[in-house]
Amino acid sequence: MAKRGENIRKRKDGRWEGRYPKGKKEGRPVTGSVFGKTYAETKEKLIAAKAEQAEKLKTPVAKYLDAMNETFSESAEEWFTATKPDLKKSSISKYRNTLDKHLLPEFGRKKVIDITRDDVTAFSTILLLPKAEEGKGLAPKTTNSIISVMKNVMDYVRYVKGANVITFEGLSVKQSVRQIRVFSTYEQDKLTAFLLDRLDLVRLGVLLCLYTGLRIGELCALMWGDICFAEKRLRVTKTMQRIQEPDGKGHKTRIEIDRPKSDCSIRDIPIPDEVFSILVDMRQPDGCFFLTGLEKTFIEPRQMEKCFDRMMEACDIENATMHVCRHSFATRCVEVGFDIKTLSEILGHASVAITMNRYVHPSMELKAQNMNKLCGMLSGVKERVGEENKTA
Repeated sequence: MAKRGENIRKRKDGRWEGRYPKGKKEGRPVTGSVFGKTYAETKEKLIAAKAEQAEKLKTPVAKYLDAMNETFSESAEEWFTATKPDLKKSSISKYRNTLDKHLLPEFGRKKVIDITRDDVTAFSTILLLPKAEEGKGLAPKTTNSIISVMKNVMDYVRYVKGANVITFEGLSVKQSVRQIRVFSTYEQDKLTAFLLDRLDLVRLGVLLCLYTGLRIGELCALMWGDICFAEKRLRVTKTMQRIQEPDGKGHKTRIEIDRPKSDCSIRDIPIPDEVFSILVDMRQPDGCFFLTGLEKTFIEPRQMEKCFDRMMEACDIENATMHVCRHSFATRCVEVGFDIKTLSEILGHASVAITMNRYVHPSMELKAQNMNKLCGMLSGVKERVGEENKTA
């Protein structure tokens, strides 16, 4: 039965349906519907749908006048409502926190048309400055992420409402190029030997990352049923991460298992034969998490990173996180002559350029091998000079 005035009802199939007016067609009223698993979810979708419909019915002039008088806070909330249905839960949490913690306190009361590029530059500088309570400012990458959310809001005002607001070209903070950590072949051999000694499911998980390039979130969300033993491959369809979302009970974060960061991250990965034989020996029921062998108990990324830290300490390997396994996998693949397009798909990248520029870095050993190729030229000259001296 629908709740009075809300047009939300529970259907016979168990879903909730919310209905809203979409105008008229040939003189007859037309309605739209949204669906959800719960009443609260459906109500939230219905509010967003009504707001979107109301925005569509406005004339360009009305939209423009709205934007001329809107504060950044009002524009940001409208953008967030319009964007939210298409976002992952982790992105919703990230955008919400960015707005509440950084952008709204600084720009919330300002009219969007009054915000200048100098305002954004000054704001970026403040974010980078050391804070008294923390001793350091935000990283350039974090600052750029905050500015990117602000850009999305202003682009919404520009392109949806036609207001003349600032552009953001050239406003990003310069980031220094960081040398990405990769295991040397000696370190990788040492770690592999450590993992194989007294092998358990957690160590097997690290081995899998080291030889398939899985991300830590993908590993933590992996189920034994995601491994196709008949075809020697594993299917990546989800990831696990901790997102900021206060629940009113003292918890500021919660674990979320959702689809990967992009559609390209949903992929099939062939399993190397030697790794596959180990998986066969240690196989658990399909409905169990890979790292625990249990149906309802998992290891979250933060716990897994701590386990990995203890492994690094035992192996006497410094300055390495779990993600170094992924970097090292990509680097080893390039060193043995992998086709880059194939590697890009295995890693779940949107393009080959990302694989080359972000993850694939020649090791010092490979650099040394390439440099030593020049020695042939030097040897030839030395031999010729020696022969000439003997003749003389």
